[in-house]
Amino acid sequence: MLKRSKKFLPIIQFFYQELVPSLKFTFRWLLLSTVIGIAVGSASALFLIALDWATRFREGHLWLIGFLPLGGFFIGWMYHQFGSSVVKGNNQLLEEFYNPLQVIPLRMAPLVLGGTVLTHFFGGSAGREGTAVQMGGALADQFTKWFKLPVQDRKIILTIGVAAGFSSVFGTPLAGAVFALEWLIIGRLRYESILPAFFAAYLADYACTGLWKVPHTHYSIPYVPDADIITFLWIIPAGICFGLTGRLFARTTHFWAALFTKIIKYPPLRPVAGGLIIAASVYFMGTTKYIGLGIPTIVDAFSENLPWYDFLVKLLKTSITLGAGFKGGEVTPLFYIGSTLGNALSIFIPLPLALLAGMGFVGVFSGATNTPLACTLMGIELFGAESGVFIGLACVIAYLFSGHSGIYSSQVIGSPKYGQQRKNKGKKIG
Repeated sequence: MLKRSKKFLPIIQFFYQELVPSLKFTFRWLLLSTVIGIAVGSASALFLIALDWATRFREGHLWLIGFLPLGGFFIGWMYHQFGSSVVKGNNQLLEEFYNPLQVIPLRMAPLVLGGTVLTHFFGGSAGREGTAVQMGGALADQFTKWFKLPVQDRKIILTIGVAAGFSSVFGTPLAGAVFALEWLIIGRLRYESILPAFFAAYLADYACTGLWKVPHTHYSIPYVPDADIITFLWIIPAGICFGLTGRLFARTTHFWAALFTKIIKYPPLRPVAGGLIIAASVYFMGTTKYIGLGIPTIVDAFSENLPWYDFLVKLLKTSITLGAGFKGGEVTPLFYIGSTLGNALSIFIPLPLALLAGMGFVGVFSGATNTPLACTLMGIELFGAESGVFIGLACVIAYLFSGHSGIYSSQVIGSPKYGQQRKNKGKKIG
């Protein structure tokens, strides 16, 4: 009898020590991920609908751009009066992950949503990823307070919110989940959050596109060449250009933010100054091509030859807009910068125009955010698996050549990009 009980002891130990805890973890986090995913996906749907309306209304009433400084003052005043505790945006999510101090105030969500819609309504050059990620993080973090979750569970909650926000705003659940795992610490993945992050990302995307029927823009790479050594060699200079451009965007945005802060002490007046610069540039250039999200230009970059300087103009206008204190994300402008840069490189690099545009689309994003795996998956989700090898190599090279910098100044270096740079481990990039 004793021998028989010993025979079943490993099975009993496995059942109580591994199987039961795994089941409890799985069902607990699937339940939380379901609620958070649907809530964040619905919030993203509302945000995208409002953003589309603001863009269409502005393009039909271009005189609104002249009021961009006034809109900037209102956004700055709103954050100065009511949003001082959430003004850091995405960097605040990162800092709370590294050093949890207090639950992110729920006001972050409506403030960043309203600020971003107003930025686009009056003609600022900004994106939408930052807004969705901040809304997702703020909404998800409320569960920390409601259920009195411990620190380790709170880190998972924040990861879930980021994954849901990113996934739903772009329609890329795989990239959204991996982005949330990858962006927190450069060179490290947070595997303890992998199940709830993937589940929340999928449900958020489903809520946005399935339940609320909010569409996403579709892109196409109609022709992908054979993968041979000569073709691969051409990816290297393209990837280097994408990485250096991502670094330039991050550095330029930080430069303008520091300059406006140094010169203008009263925060609500900083976006006024930035708004004057952007509004004047639109007037003198005679085009709205470089403000807003710039989706039409991104689409054109996959099929038409565009002016070579498009990426530089967009980079400058977006860095001024965000550096001055307007609200919105950086990622869609990075898509614009990358796709138009890839378009321009087709003059020198003998690869298909659409493929170069697609490589730049995610490559510059990879360099600026230090998330090569998420960007590779995004390229596959948006453009198809046929281009996956080209996309992946471009993202990795861009990540390497962007250096230890990025648009998120609070990112911590977990694994330095170069072996001799071990002294940078644990430091912030900004």
